[in-house]
Amino acid sequence: MIIKTLQFYLISLFLKRILLSSLIFLLLIFILSVFEEISFFKKVDINFLIPYLVAILNAPASLFEIFPFIFLISTQFFFIYIIRKGELDFLKINGISNLKIIKTLFLTSFMLGLFIITIYYTLSSKLKFIYLDLKNTHSNDNKYLAVVTQNGLWIKDEIDDHIYIINAQQIEKKFLKEVSIFQYSNDFNLIQVFISSKVDISKMEWRIYSPTISIDNKNTTLKENINILTHFDLKKINSLFRNLSSLNLMELINQKNDYKSLGYTTKEIESHINRLISFPFFLSIMTALSSIIMLNIKRNRKNIYYLILGIMLSVLIYYLYYLFNLLGENDKIPLLLSTWFPLIILSIFVLIGLVKINDK
Repeated sequence: MIIKTLQFYLISLFLKRILLSSLIFLLLIFILSVFEEISFFKKVDINFLIPYLVAILNAPASLFEIFPFIFLISTQFFFIYIIRKGELDFLKINGISNLKIIKTLFLTSFMLGLFIITIYYTLSSKLKFIYLDLKNTHSNDNKYLAVVTQNGLWIKDEIDDHIYIINAQQIEKKFLKEVSIFQYSNDFNLIQVFISSKVDISKMEWRIYSPTISIDNKNTTLKENINILTHFDLKKINSLFRNLSSLNLMELINQKNDYKSLGYTTKEIESHINRLISFPFFLSIMTALSSIIMLNIKRNRKNIYYLILGIMLSVLIYYLYYLFNLLGENDKIPLLLSTWFPLIILSIFVLIGLVKINDK
């Protein structure tokens, strides 16, 4: 009975450290974001509270990105507390070994990870979507839109007093395939329709290959190619679909299917989905790694030493993940391996550290 009571105490203490660290980082993220949003909206005539509102909307998604490092640092502060209070020796006397402490924190972190990706991430992605939509409303690019659906790629563009609605069934390298371009006047009267099997979008001046032009239900097929000026090229279109943090897990899966039907690359979506699936394991491993380090260093160190150590570890692990993510997206290693191999490396260090951990 006393063991279960002590375990509940450890879980409660650990959760408090997680919550406190998260609130501190959330506040820091908000403060930094406010300056960025004020800079973004400085030339826009809006209510002065809007920059603060969008900073609040974006903060939870930014916090999600650093949760693994919050868990690492929170674990450090957890052990600082129980070591300084002499509770670590008390726990050992009452049958709670170092291994049991690590196991308790590991399982708690895993359960928290499941909660974060199912509840917290769903909420933060919705707030991120509202954030992006709100910024787009006040952006100079608001009249230029692009979206992928089950019916292919759709683009709305406005240029030279004309509105273009563009639909393409596939993207293949620098070409749109099976393209329909509807040209409207500013009051949305249809002027003409361009239909082509292939359009070169490598530049903002698109080249339409042998189009069929429809005007007043009369079709004319040209042998020569024609050019139209747009606000989009391949690079800009690619950049529009990179912010995956505004989609929850189900939306990501649906988006992946839509991209497949379009012939658009799904690598980034697959990588993001794998990262979400591996997230509870990542948090647990970071907690175990931090626990092992704290149990293996001298107990008379100053708090600033632990903080610096935690920051250094966070930076090293971040770059490890970043390196493998780049290798996966560039087809240097399998995409699945790029997500899980860093976890395997960290797990090996944890397993090595667990050897004789009860002797510490």
